[in-house]
Amino acid sequence: MTQKIVIQPVTRIEGHAKVTIQLDDAGNVKDTKVNVIELRGFEKFLLGKPVEELPRIVTSICGVCPWSHHLASAKACDAVFGVAEIPSAGRKLRELCNFIAFTEEHILQFYFLSGADFVMGPDAPYAVRNVIGIAGAVPDVAKTVVRCRTLGARMLDKVSGKSIHPVTAVPGGFSKALTAEERDAIKPMAQEIHELAKFTMDYAKKNIFPKYLEVVKTLGVIETGFLGTVGKNGALDLYDGALRMMTADGKYEDFASGQYTDHIVEHVEPWTYLKFPYMKKAGKFSMDLAAPSGIYRVNTLARLNVCDGITTPLAQKEFEEFRSAFGRPAQLTLLYHWARLIELLHASERIIELLNDPEITSTEVRVPVTPRAARGVGSVEAPRGTLIHDYETDDNGIVTNVNLIVATTNNNAAINMSVRQAASLVIRNGVYDEGALNKVEMAIRAYDPCLSCATHALDGKLPVKVEIVDPEGKQLDVLTNC
Repeated sequence: MTQKIVIQPVTRIEGHAKVTIQLDDAGNVKDTKVNVIELRGFEKFLLGKPVEELPRIVTSICGVCPWSHHLASAKACDAVFGVAEIPSAGRKLRELCNFIAFTEEHILQFYFLSGADFVMGPDAPYAVRNVIGIAGAVPDVAKTVVRCRTLGARMLDKVSGKSIHPVTAVPGGFSKALTAEERDAIKPMAQEIHELAKFTMDYAKKNIFPKYLEVVKTLGVIETGFLGTVGKNGALDLYDGALRMMTADGKYEDFASGQYTDHIVEHVEPWTYLKFPYMKKAGKFSMDLAAPSGIYRVNTLARLNVCDGITTPLAQKEFEEFRSAFGRPAQLTLLYHWARLIELLHASERIIELLNDPEITSTEVRVPVTPRAARGVGSVEAPRGTLIHDYETDDNGIVTNVNLIVATTNNNAAINMSVRQAASLVIRNGVYDEGALNKVEMAIRAYDPCLSCATHALDGKLPVKVEIVDPEGKQLDVLTNC
């Protein structure tokens, strides 16, 4: 008789999901599914709104990455209004906010969400395998981490007036210039975050990555292509540039974000609200571990795979060491954590560069715009991967069509494949324990998914499941519409 294991809720991620693992008669993994059981639906209720309002509305998609949606939306609006280029200072202020948000998110992910698996150990009891356990194990580090998260919020508040649900990126630029006093006030904060980034990179390389290298080489490992944004000379760029799609053999092509429909197709499955984007030129979608088709990944590991280098010196040094050790493209899923710390270092360096740029306090931050009927696509690199906003408007600038490919959506197929691989690795002959199931969750956490952001499959059906049980709790029947 087959057996089903359900992990619900998946812990230490953003959003809600459950993992269903079906075993065969011998107790080995027959099938797995990562079910995402919530819905946003922004693509529908954005219709009919003046397009210039969208950068303010879409920040509500995610409380963790509001800046990513804010900036992708503003760039899509730039395109809708026909703005070829916003003022240089406005672009740099947008970049500054994006990099600050990156440091906040990467610190959160490493220390609060995934760090406990490595600091406390993947087999440690769940009661201590969490941020409270970390605070007890390394209290001074925990205090610094909390302080730097707070500093990031203060910096965004100084630059834009709001740290979450921002409003300052507008069609044509940025609505608030940065004063010299505000810049000087946040410089020491940026330096503190930079020091934490350097410490974290050094600490992980000495105390975490060597200890778990065998786990990294085996858990959640799959082979896929990758997608990320590159700037001039193929350098890592988290705000703007060409999208680079790389196949599993390392070959790649670059294209503008406005051409994404020529390269990406969205597949839908009935058991989840998340879509499955895949490479159009692959011709078909398959999550078969032995013969995947069209699957690509985004987020930190993908960005380091597709780029040719990093513009800041300390991150570039770490990037060279990383590529020398793991090759291109690196396929080991848990390397997302290593790549994440290199990006944290890069973001902290870039923040200091921007604050030392005299142009950052220029008052020329915005150009005027005029409504028109048009289509505009904007993309940025969110901490969790490539984020695309695609809008169409009528003559009055009213939104008539919206498509969002949210960062985690790009990783949906890869997450399902890594869960399948991890479950097959740690569950054998019906034998498993709490540590084994946590390793399945670790394969998900590596991707740092934000599932609440990513649910945009709206087919008019709500999945309903009714379980009928007797007074002793024994299941008598199950009724479902999905």
